Amino acid sequence: MARIAGVNLPNKKRLEVGLTYIFGIGRSTAQQIASELGISQDTKIRDLTDDEVTKLRNYIDDKVTVEGDLRRDRQQAVKRLGEIGAYRGVRHRRGLPVNGQRTKTNARTRKGVKKTVGRGKKAKP
Repeated sequence: MARIAGVNLPNKKRLEVGLTYIFGIGRSTAQQIASELGISQDTKIRDLTDDEVTKLRNYIDDKVTVEGDLRRDRQQAVKRLGEIGAYRGVRHRRGLPVNGQRTKTNARTRKGVKKTVGRGKKAKP
């Protein structure tokens, strides 16, 4: 089992798909990495030689921002938006959609489970 950037890559997957298990690497980035290193995208992770795994590990460490560093960068960007009082920062803080989506209906992923609000009991005369 190859371990790159602190992630165990699944042995049975192709290289192109296996690299996507690393946070920050998608399909297109995985294809680009494989072509630059001259490794076939169709090679299974278990069939990679130690030399190829080392080349992959070094390339990803040097040229791609992944895992902890990427998470930290994204977190700091959101924190900065909140500190400067930007609209997007306020929306992040309140847990509402950030990019202008409607919230009267929908937005359940950001808002969570619907909370029904009752109107209370009618006062007796």
